[in-house]
Amino acid sequence: MTKSELIEKVSGKVKNFTKRDVEIIVDTIFENMTGSLAKGEKIEIRGFGSFKVKEHKARKGRNPKTGESIDIPSKKTPFFKVGKELKERVNQ
Repeated sequence: MTKSELIEKVSGKVKNFTKRDVEIIVDTIFENMTGSLAKGEKIEIRGFGSFKVKEHKARKGRNPKTGESIDIPSKKTPFFKVGKELKERVNQ
């Protein structure tokens, strides 16, 4: 499902808002989630799952083409852990 498909589905269920209003709401939700993750905060949506940022330490690596040793800098990666209810629904 794409963001535009999500907006279509939500606007189909909510008759009090225009499609543009729903688009603003969805964009606001995603912006706030992105901002929270950028600050290192955890996001938990009960029944769905949680998002957090994992930090990977700097390490030594190897260029597979040349065999040369290289330094890989530390980095942060967003991580999603599926919730119990969502996992059960997917596995039905």
